[in-house]
Amino acid sequence: MKTLSLRRRLLWGILLPVMLFVLIDSLILYRQSLEAANTAYDRTLLASAKTIAEQLDVQDSRLVPRVPYAALEAFEADNRSRMFYRVTGFSGEMVSGFESLALWKGRISDQPPYAALVDFYDATVDAAPVRVAVLLQPVAGSGGSGMATIQVAETLELREALAREILVSTLWRQALLLSVLAAVVIWVVQSAVRPVKQVSREIAARADNDLSPVDAGQAPRELQPLLQANNQLMARLDHLLQHQKRFVRDAAHQLRTPLAVLKTQTQSALRGDVPAEQALHEIGQTVDRATELANQMLSLAKVEQLRQQTSSEALDWSKVLREVALDVAPLIAAKDLEFELETQPTWVLAHDWMLRELVRNLLHNAIKHSPTGSALNVSLYVSEKAAELLIADCGIGIDDELKSRLFQPFSAGRAQAGSGLGLAICLEITSALQGEISLDNRFAQEHIVGLDVRVKLPLRL
Repeated sequence: MKTLSLRRRLLWGILLPVMLFVLIDSLILYRQSLEAANTAYDRTLLASAKTIAEQLDVQDSRLVPRVPYAALEAFEADNRSRMFYRVTGFSGEMVSGFESLALWKGRISDQPPYAALVDFYDATVDAAPVRVAVLLQPVAGSGGSGMATIQVAETLELREALAREILVSTLWRQALLLSVLAAVVIWVVQSAVRPVKQVSREIAARADNDLSPVDAGQAPRELQPLLQANNQLMARLDHLLQHQKRFVRDAAHQLRTPLAVLKTQTQSALRGDVPAEQALHEIGQTVDRATELANQMLSLAKVEQLRQQTSSEALDWSKVLREVALDVAPLIAAKDLEFELETQPTWVLAHDWMLRELVRNLLHNAIKHSPTGSALNVSLYVSEKAAELLIADCGIGIDDELKSRLFQPFSAGRAQAGSGLGLAICLEITSALQGEISLDNRFAQEHIVGLDVRVKLPLRL
């Protein structure tokens, strides 16, 4: 069944049980019809026996039978059957009938089927199978009284012919019923799978780059979850495709400039326009900027890749924060910053690389924009079911116009200040972790004295 199409599964799954039911129903109906026919013929045999019994008399203590023509009339309508009878006297002697019909030696059941001493059984007469009705009839007359035994037998040709007719008639009717059911089932299944074929044709006819949602308005209710899941998948694929296109476009645009500058500096050094030491120093700075740009662009791409992964783990943000702070300690020492770190155990659901990249970019930006010898305060605490990280530097802050676009890729705060991707990476990470990030100037007597970077992430419940 697993290798069959949906249409064939439905057809076989519906038709096979129906065929089995029809077969069993035909067998039951045939047996019931045959039992009814046998009961009717048995009654006719009993009626013949009663007709013979009514004509019995006793003369000189002997049973005298008179077999009327009416006793055999019911069986002369069909020449395919033969009838035998036997009348046995009070002492077991045969007084009339066929000697080939053996004397009945059975017993009457405690609850006979009729209001008489009657028994029915199967036997053979002249090697022919017969059905026999036995009637024990009390007989009384002027010459004495006793119990007579009347046996009436009939060959089974007529019953067998009737059974065949009943079977053929039953099979024809059930075959017709099965044909109608099969036609209805095939029509219903064809109608049911037609929307699936239509949707398949629509998807197959699409262009390679068409990832728009499939219209599920006219689809059956059973197809709605499948189409919704397909549309969600297409939306994710479209998002990934757009991100890939944007990454390629930005990489081509942003890397072209440092490569061109590097080529110009190399040509200038080869011509001897500048001293060799100065040329190498300028080339080294250009390479550093290009390396930082490439690394951050790869980080931005990795954030999008990790966003598609549903796996996350419980991490102690305070531990990650202390480890990253230890990594950037040489940068802090180089600018002689008064660094203060205050943390408490704070568990969040995140990817370890994302959390480290978020903290590293924020600390790098804070160190870069902090004046030499100034204070840099970092605190991590829990507030209102959220983990909150606050990084407060003593830089010059940001103006409102820059604040509105600072989280966009390649939007640096100052010229030559960096690649402009650090805060964009932070925004992508916090969004992937279902958190939020904000930048706010810190004021003292209406003057900007620094910048507060605040990140909130949901706590692990």
